[in-house]
Amino acid sequence: GLRSLAENISKFHRPDNRYILCMKGLENKTGLRLTQIMESVLGDDVQTAVWVGPGHVENFTNNIPSAMIIDSKNKKLTYEIADYLTSPLIRFYYGEDIIGTEIGAASKNVVGIAAGMLDGLGQTSLKGALMARAAREYSRLVAAMGGNSETVYGLSHLGDYEATLFSKFSRNRCYGENFALRKSYSLMAEGVSTVKSLMALSRIYKVELPISETVYSILYEDLDIPDGLDNLFVRPLKHEFKG
Repeated sequence: GLRSLAENISKFHRPDNRYILCMKGLENKTGLRLTQIMESVLGDDVQTAVWVGPGHVENFTNNIPSAMIIDSKNKKLTYEIADYLTSPLIRFYYGEDIIGTEIGAASKNVVGIAAGMLDGLGQTSLKGALMARAAREYSRLVAAMGGNSETVYGLSHLGDYEATLFSKFSRNRCYGENFALRKSYSLMAEGVSTVKSLMALSRIYKVELPISETVYSILYEDLDIPDGLDNLFVRPLKHEFKG
C-alpha cells in the first residue's frame, strides 16, 4: 500500500520534507524496496529514511529497552534522525547500507514464518539451523543487488531474530505456528506478502533462496509443511556455508 500512500502524499509534498518509514516490505510486482517506491513517486531527491530493527510495542510500553537502526541514502539525514530520536528506551544506530538494511528487514519476516512453522511442528530446536542458513542466504541476495553482504548480520536482520523468531509478540512467527497447526490468524504478517517479492528478486538476480522458496511453496502451492521443512534441512550444509 505504500505506492498509493505516496501518491496521496505527492499532493502535499515539498522538497524539504523528510519521511521516516517505520515498516518493512517489498513491492510484490516489482520487488522494489520501500525507499525506491518513494523515489519513483516523489522523485529521486526525496529525503526518505527507514526505521527498522528489533522491538515490540508491548515491550516498549513496559519500559524494556532495545536498539534499532536508522538508514537512508543520505548520511546527513540518517545521522540527524538517529540523533534526534535516540533515548534510553531505544538506542539508534546509524545504517550505512540502505539496500542491505531494507532487504534484511523485509526478509527476516519470512524467516519468522518458517520459525513459527517449526514451533507448530514441535521442532523448535531446528531454529538454530534456520537462523544460520537464513543469514547466509539473504547476504548473497544483498550482495547480488549491490549492497554489503555483512549488513544482514546487523540489527536489520540477524539482530532482529530474537524478536521475530522467538517472541510471543511476533506476528510472523505466530502466523507460521498457527498455519502449521491449521488454525486461523487474523493479524497481519508482513512475510506472507514479502515472500512473493523475494521470489521475484531470486529470479531477477539469479540467487537461490531455499527458505523463501519453501515458505512460498507451503503458503501458495500447498506443499506439505513437514515435507517442505524436511527437504530444506536435508540440503547439504557444506554448500550453504562455502565461501
